[in-house]
Amino acid sequence: MTTPNITLYTTGGQNGGKPSIILEELGIPYKVKNIELRKNEQFEPWFLKINPNGKVPAIVDHSKDDFPVFESTAIAIYLCENYDPEEKLLPKNDPKLRSQVIQWVMFEASGIGPAQGQSNFYCRFNSEKIPFAINKCANEIKRLYGVLNKSLEGKEYLVGNKFTLADAMSYPMVRGHFFSGVESIDEFSNLKAWIERIDARPATQKGLNVPVPDKMKEYRENPEKLEEFEKLMQSYFKDRLKI
Repeated sequence: MTTPNITLYTTGGQNGGKPSIILEELGIPYKVKNIELRKNEQFEPWFLKINPNGKVPAIVDHSKDDFPVFESTAIAIYLCENYDPEEKLLPKNDPKLRSQVIQWVMFEASGIGPAQGQSNFYCRFNSEKIPFAINKCANEIKRLYGVLNKSLEGKEYLVGNKFTLADAMSYPMVRGHFFSGVESIDEFSNLKAWIERIDARPATQKGLNVPVPDKMKEYRENPEKLEEFEKLMQSYFKDRLKI
């Protein structure tokens, strides 16, 4: 296996924290560059060469001719394909297990991620509160959480009863449920226990603190900081989207 030499471009948070969790869980050495979104660094020409879509996260694998990878799901699969010989997060030799893991990875990418992303905007970043949009997003998030909760019945993790990419991709989103307009998940007892189980994983917790200390934890514990962040982002979006 090629010795990895990777740079991660991210801001952390719910989506940006996914690659750093994967990197830490696999023990892959990497450098990190904190992209300043409010300064529009993601739209600078040098970054658009890495991700033409102008979003984080992204990586560059310098050990493979400076190969760029963008989109968190694509990054996760790339890292496992190239730097997970022990199949810690993604099975290679069991087609059924591999398929199950990838199915849950795609469930997050097509369901939880977009639903919570939309909810973040309407709950936090849009200065005009639109109850219909906020409630619609919250109901969809709860529906998706219900799917996870049912699937975790009698299990510690989603696939093969071990921590895999299936868990690693949904966890940073679900643990930030309060940020996305779902204050409590007490009704989802299996999901709540699953979060607490992953909370105890040192590598995952280390990944959550890249490139800055865990913001979701800070916002959960300090509502004033969350309110301050909301105002900053509302100002940013108002200027950028002319709303």
